[in-house]
Formats: sequence, structure tokens, C-alpha cells
Amino acid sequence: MSGADANPNALSLKQTIRRPELRRIVPLADTTIYEMERPGEFPQRFYLTPRCVVWSLAEVEAWIEQRRRVSNSATVKCAPPRMCASARPGWSAPRFTGQSARLRLP
Repeated sequence: MSGADANPNALSLKQTIRRPELRRIVPLADTTIYEMERPGEFPQRFYLTPRCVVWSLAEVEAWIEQRRRVSNSATVKCAPPRMCASARPGWSAPRFTGQSARLRLP
């Protein structure tokens, strides 16, 4: 019996996912993932071949679980809710002048 057969969880530790699978699991833009990878805030990608980039499934799942714990503990700083433009202090809606805004050609 091999090591993977003795421990069914050992297989998941070695499983890798490519970008399409990562997008289905983590709904973040590629740029956001890349920017989070650089300082170590997201699992690091690695190359199986010069043209095949993958992530460790176990590391991605652990990252999601860690984010869930932080979110549930209310220590994550969230963006403030967006206000309607008309509710912003000092803002007034543009007035309709009745004239068309078309570009007039000579």
C-alpha cells in the first residue's frame, strides 16, 4: 500500500488546480490574485512546465477557510457601503436644460 493509499487526505495535499478551476473556487480577478500573491496574502502559484501554472488546492482551500474565520470574527476591514450619488453631501443632480447634447457639425 502506497502512502497515498494509506491516507486518503494525502492525495488532496498534492492536488493542483489550473487557472479556470481557481476562478470557479475564488471569484477574484486575475490582477487581484496576482497582487495578493506578491506580498504573500494568497497562495503562491508555481509552474509544472514552462507553460502550465498551477496552485495547490489544499493551500487555496486553507486560504478560503482562513478568510472565512477572519470575516466571521469581524476583524476584516470592509469597504463602506456605496451611497447613492444624490445622498452625497453637497451634491446636486444636473439640471436638464431642454437642449440636445448632440455634437453639432458645421
